[in-house]
Amino acid sequence: MSTPTNGHGTRALHDDQPFIAFTRTFRAPIEHVWAAVTESDRLARWIGNWTGDPAEGEVLFRMLFEGEDHAAERFAITDCEAPKRLRITSTMPFDGENPQIWNIRLDLSQDADVTTLTFAQSVPDPAMAEGVGPGWHYYLDRLVVAEDGADPATVVWDDYYPALAEHYRGTFA
Repeated sequence: MSTPTNGHGTRALHDDQPFIAFTRTFRAPIEHVWAAVTESDRLARWIGNWTGDPAEGEVLFRMLFEGEDHAAERFAITDCEAPKRLRITSTMPFDGENPQIWNIRLDLSQDADVTTLTFAQSVPDPAMAEGVGPGWHYYLDRLVVAEDGADPATVVWDDYYPALAEHYRGTFA
């Protein structure tokens, strides 16, 4: 049993498109947090890993804590300005024919010895919020735990979903 942070996602607009946005802070240099969200071995501690060559503009990303059968997704890197900004787009089959496109934004800034990460994902269908919100809330809490040097496995998915689904459904109603 774990306790979700109070770092709930909020509704935001980017390019007239609805996003769910989260903020997490770290007492660490910006380069350290950038590595935690972009380097495959660091990502593997809290969410997944990637293969490929980012210089080619895309990688295959696979979530490691969603079960053995979770397929890798192709992530296109649309904008990268290390260590401050990353924009990626994931396109994956949704209903067998129509792909679901998710735009993901990561913005980092540093003030003194605190780095702030703002993470946002597009939510083109409001019904998606009840799953996307708790999902990223969970994974970003795992990131914070990993960066604190603790075991991300202490963050328990069952404490996030369905418990937070109504909050995120209401945020996008």
